[in-house]
Amino acid sequence: MSNISLELALVLLLAAIAAVPLFKKLGLGAVLAYLVTGVILGPSGMGFVREPDRILSAAEIGVVMLLFVIGLELSPARLRLMRRPVFGIGSLQVFSAALILGLALWFYGLHWKGALVAGMGLALSSTAVGLQLLAERKELNSDYGRLSFAILLFQDLVAIPLLALIPLLGGVKNQTLTWEAALHAIGALALVIVGGHWLLNQVLRVVARTQMPEVFTATALLVVLGSAWIMQRAGLSPGLGAFLAGVLLADSEFRHELESQIEPFKGLLLGLFFIAVGMSIDLMRIGLEPWLIVGGVLLLLFVKFSLLFALGRMGKLPVRSAILLGGVLWLGGEFAFVVFNEALRVKLIGSDNHDRLVAIVGISMAVMPLLMFVLDRWLNRDAAKRKAQKAPQYDSAMDDSRPRVLIAGMGRFGQIIARILTARGISYVALENSAAQVEDVRKWGGHIYYGDPTRPDLLRAAGADHVEVFVVSMDDPGANMRTVRLLRRLYPKAKLLARARNRQHAWRLMDLGAEPFREIFGSSLDAAERTLIGLGLPPDQAATHIQQFRAHDEKLLRKQYLVYDNEAAVMQSAHEAREDLLKLFEADRNAVDEPDDSPEDDAIAR
Repeated sequence: MSNISLELALVLLLAAIAAVPLFKKLGLGAVLAYLVTGVILGPSGMGFVREPDRILSAAEIGVVMLLFVIGLELSPARLRLMRRPVFGIGSLQVFSAALILGLALWFYGLHWKGALVAGMGLALSSTAVGLQLLAERKELNSDYGRLSFAILLFQDLVAIPLLALIPLLGGVKNQTLTWEAALHAIGALALVIVGGHWLLNQVLRVVARTQMPEVFTATALLVVLGSAWIMQRAGLSPGLGAFLAGVLLADSEFRHELESQIEPFKGLLLGLFFIAVGMSIDLMRIGLEPWLIVGGVLLLLFVKFSLLFALGRMGKLPVRSAILLGGVLWLGGEFAFVVFNEALRVKLIGSDNHDRLVAIVGISMAVMPLLMFVLDRWLNRDAAKRKAQKAPQYDSAMDDSRPRVLIAGMGRFGQIIARILTARGISYVALENSAAQVEDVRKWGGHIYYGDPTRPDLLRAAGADHVEVFVVSMDDPGANMRTVRLLRRLYPKAKLLARARNRQHAWRLMDLGAEPFREIFGSSLDAAERTLIGLGLPPDQAATHIQQFRAHDEKLLRKQYLVYDNEAAVMQSAHEAREDLLKLFEADRNAVDEPDDSPEDDAIAR
C-alpha cells in the first residue's frame, strides 16, 4: 500500500469518526456528517482528494450491500404482494416527475432529448440516503417506509432501460440494445434466481457445519459480490443482483446471520459512499451561480414532494405518513450522477449544464437529513399537541413481524417453550448456532434461524429491540452465561429467563438479574411424585409433598444465594434445611396417622 493511499484512508476514517458523533449529538444523523466530511476533504474544500469519482466507484459496493440486506427483509411472497405499489405508484412517481422536471429544463433551454434524460435522472431518489434514514428512524416497516421502498425498487428497475436509452437518443453507433445483450440480461437473471434458489442454501449449510465464523463471513461476501458481478457482466444493475440474492435467502434459516455478517461492511462502505458524494459537490459552480443552483434545488424538492404527497394520499396513507413519504424521497439520487455522466459522454448535455445538475442533486442529498430533522420537529410538535388533547386509548394490535419472545438455543428445553408459544399464537424468534439443529427443527415448521446469540448485531437483526421476554436455553453453561451477560447489558430492563445446569449455575445467573430454571428440577419432581404414588401414597398427598418440597427448595436456593461464595455457610444452610424438611414431612405423617372418632378414619389408620 502506498503512503498516499494509507494517508488518505487514515484521513477519511479520522474525519468520519470525528464528524459522526458530533452530528448524531446534534440530532442531524450520520448521513449529513458523511456528506459534510466529503465536502471538506474534496476538491472544493481542503483538497485531500482530487478525483472523487474513483472513490465513488469503489464505495458503490456499500449500496450493493444495502440492497442485499433490504432483500433479506422481503420474502418472494411479500414481494409479490408489493407488485401494485412497485409498478403502480412507483411508475407514476418516476414518469410524472420526469415529465414536469424535463419540461422545466426544456423551457430553460436544453434540447428535448437532453431535457428528457436529465428529467429522468432528477426523478430518481437516493436509495442509499432514503433507506439509511428509514433504518436510523427504525421505520422501514412503517406504512410510508414500505411505500418508500416500493418506489425506490421501481426506480432501480427503471434505471436499466434508461441507461440503454441514452446512447440511442445521443445517436451513438454500436451502442444500441441488441438481442444478444437482451439474452445476456435474461440469462443473468435466470442464473441468479434459479441457481440462487437451489444452490445458496445448500452451500451455506455446508459452510455453517464447519463452525468457522471467518469462513461464513467470506461466504456471505461471496454471495453478495458474486450476484452483483453476474448482473454487472450482463449490463444490468449490480444492486439488482444483490437484491435478488437477498430475496432468495429471505426465507432461509441463515437470514439473520447473513445480515449480521454483512452489516459492518455495509455501514463502512455506505459511509465512504456518502463521503464521495460530498466530494463531488462543486462549490465553485455554486459560488458562480448561487441563485440558479438554489432555485434548481427548490424546484426539485417542491415538484417531487408535491407528487409524492399526492401519491401517498392516493395510496391511502394518513396525512402525516404522506408528508414523511415526501420528506424521505424528495431528494436527488446517486444514480443521477451516472445518468448525467452518460448524457455528457454522448453529448446530450453540455459540461456546464452537467456541472449544474450534479450540484443540484448533490446539494439536495446534503440538505436532506437537515430538512428531515426540521420536518420531524414540526410533525412531532403537532402530534404532541393533538395527543395532549386526546384521552388515553388502548394500544393497537401488535405487529406480527415483531417477535414478542426471543429464544436463544433450540435444544430440548427451548423447543418445548417454542411449542407452547406457538399453541398460544404468541410470536417468537429462535436463534441456534448448530446448523444441523436448525435444519432439523425447521423441518417441523419451527421459527428458527442460524446464528450465534452472543453477537449484538445478530440480536438486533432478529428484532431484539421489540422483544418482551428473552429465554436463554442453551446447552453450554459458558455460552449461556455469555448470552445472559450480553442481554442484560444491551437490554437492562428486559424480562430475562435462563436455563440453569445446577444450583451454582443458577446463582451466577441470579447475579445478572436473570430468573433461573434448573433444567431437570421440574422433571425430577414429576418423577418423584409418580414414585410416591407407586409406593401406595394417595395422589393428592403425593402432590402436596412435592409442592412443599418445591417451595422449600426455592426458598433454600435464594437463602444460599446470599452466601454462595462461602462454602461453609452453604453447607450449614443445607444441613439446617434438611432438618427443617424432615420435621415438615414428619409433621405431615403424624397428621395423616393420627386417628379420629370416625369409623372411616379408623379403618384408614389400621
